Amino acid sequence: MAGLMRREAFDVLEPLRRLMEGDLETTWPRVEEFHDGNTMVIRAELPGIDPDKDVELTVVNDTLHLRATRQERTEHKDKGSYRSEFHYGSFSRSLPLPKGCREEDITAAYTDGVLEVRAPMREPGEQATKKIPVTRRESGTA
Repeated sequence: MAGLMRREAFDVLEPLRRLMEGDLETTWPRVEEFHDGNTMVIRAELPGIDPDKDVELTVVNDTLHLRATRQERTEHKDKGSYRSEFHYGSFSRSLPLPKGCREEDITAAYTDGVLEVRAPMREPGEQATKKIPVTRRESGTA
């Protein structure tokens, strides 16, 4: 429930809008989230895509943004007839990451139509530290 509360209002209402328009199954990927030890795992069903060209993953403010496009084309040529069908679309999901995820260690892999994102979390009590460089200035300069 806490993850649902961190989602933007548009993300919560998006499945309802798509259901009303009748395109929930064709454009909304199924996503599961679970913890594997100290790692959050997110799996999304994305069959029929090229992950190198069709998927964009970004992390902003402890939120994983998944964007993907799908393009399918089929052609049927018979004696005296020709039929071509195109199916294309794009979708996006925004998924909150738990506090303490190590953004620099997040990995993603695509296998058999499933995208798996693994986000390691810090150990309890471990704090994120970032060294801030100090530059030397000569006196009298701004």
